[in-house]
Amino acid sequence: MVNQKKHHRKRSKLSLKKGKQSTRQKKAVTIVNAKAARKAVAATGVGNAMEWFDFGIYSYLAVTIGKVFFPQMSGPAQLVYSFATFAVAFLVRPIGGVFFGMLGDRLGRKRILAVTLVMMALATLSIGLIPSYESIGVTASILLLAARLVQGFSTGGEYSGAMTFIAESTPDKKRGVMSSGLEVGTLIGYIAGSGIVTLLTFLLGEQRMLEWGWRIPFLIAAPIGLIGLYLRQHMEETPAFEAMKQTKEMKNRQVSLRFILVYHWRALLIGMILVFFYNVVNYMVLSYMPSHLNAVLGYTEMTGLLLILIVMVIMIPIVLTMGYVSDKIGNKRVIQGGLVGLVILSLPAFWLIGSGINTLVFFGLMILAVFSAAFQGTMPSLLPSLFFTSVRYGALSMTYNVSASLFGGTTPLVVAWLIQLTGEPLVPAYYLIAACLIGILFVTFFVKETSGKPLRGSPPAVEKKHEAEAIVEKPLWWKEEKKKIERRIADAEDRKE
Repeated sequence: MVNQKKHHRKRSKLSLKKGKQSTRQKKAVTIVNAKAARKAVAATGVGNAMEWFDFGIYSYLAVTIGKVFFPQMSGPAQLVYSFATFAVAFLVRPIGGVFFGMLGDRLGRKRILAVTLVMMALATLSIGLIPSYESIGVTASILLLAARLVQGFSTGGEYSGAMTFIAESTPDKKRGVMSSGLEVGTLIGYIAGSGIVTLLTFLLGEQRMLEWGWRIPFLIAAPIGLIGLYLRQHMEETPAFEAMKQTKEMKNRQVSLRFILVYHWRALLIGMILVFFYNVVNYMVLSYMPSHLNAVLGYTEMTGLLLILIVMVIMIPIVLTMGYVSDKIGNKRVIQGGLVGLVILSLPAFWLIGSGINTLVFFGLMILAVFSAAFQGTMPSLLPSLFFTSVRYGALSMTYNVSASLFGGTTPLVVAWLIQLTGEPLVPAYYLIAACLIGILFVTFFVKETSGKPLRGSPPAVEKKHEAEAIVEKPLWWKEEKKKIERRIADAEDRKE
């Protein structure tokens, strides 16, 4: 017992670390290289943009894909079948998330993010090469389904891995604004997908788009994938993962799925509820709305796509602003504001969208977009902070993808089905309100503020040396709290052994 106490006292000594450790003290504060952090954000964001370009073009071509692969159906039923194929990819996302997440915690974040990118690019390319239903019958629908399953499997390890990578590569005080760059990449991917589909629809017309033009966006995936792969191969591994691998406890330890479920179940449940309302709002605004404007409200495909494209461009600075504000006042407050805003204004927004007047439709979409940006600017920094470094990729992949599969990817399908069943165009508003009411109660009582604080299991991360020195010289109460936490971790390890 005496030796064990000495070991923990030795482990708790403070130091400044920038590439190599101080000889005077050990492992207390990480000084993040600002240039490397910006490079990590850019490379991960660009790769994520490519991933969501692939997913986005399917969403924006949902009506056309329904006609190409499900011509035996008609009207809203085609849209339901098209979105069913979209949603089926989410069935394998949890499997892909667990598979790639566990590997990412063992082999490193960088390697796995490169693999997921290549798989996504190849799957998307293959969709553009599948013959139509008229050429090979039901085989075409089966091949489309297979390609979507590969997309879903790779995406299971992509987004959670990207969140993990950025959160572990940025200083604590700037994690919100820098992590929001990931969602900027998402928007850029959607914008690129929407822009290409809109441009092709304008140049080719709806008939030629139906015949062959819809394939072009999918074929573009291959060269974009090569660019993203190059950027990801030139990223450095995260400081948090490198520091973890150097510890004696982790060198020969492999975290199991059972270990995550037994010792991190509370964080898993919190993450699932957060992802629930985040994905419902995100997929409603970015994936479902173009088809809602076209198939439900009767707008032309060109009008619907153009309106969504403009809204997403405006969202980019709003998302970055939300990330910046979360670093100042806390991500919990920003999320609560977004939830309350949607509860109050979802119905007015959809009344404007259903007005038939383009200007009012635009303002209705912007209302939804602003509050969606409140989540996009904060969730990429909040979700990784729920888990310790040794299980962060795997646990985050599990919680994110299970929840996204149940509630996110199914949102377009459920809403389209409910509208077909009830004939009520305001169903999306009711769906949003219900999700946000659950979110308000949960965030208020179960979510803790994490902005500006170190990631769990990691030392504080700062950008400047004087910030590190200030942390080292923190008053006695801070050191006593740190000792209490270390004792709790040691006791948990003793019980487990």
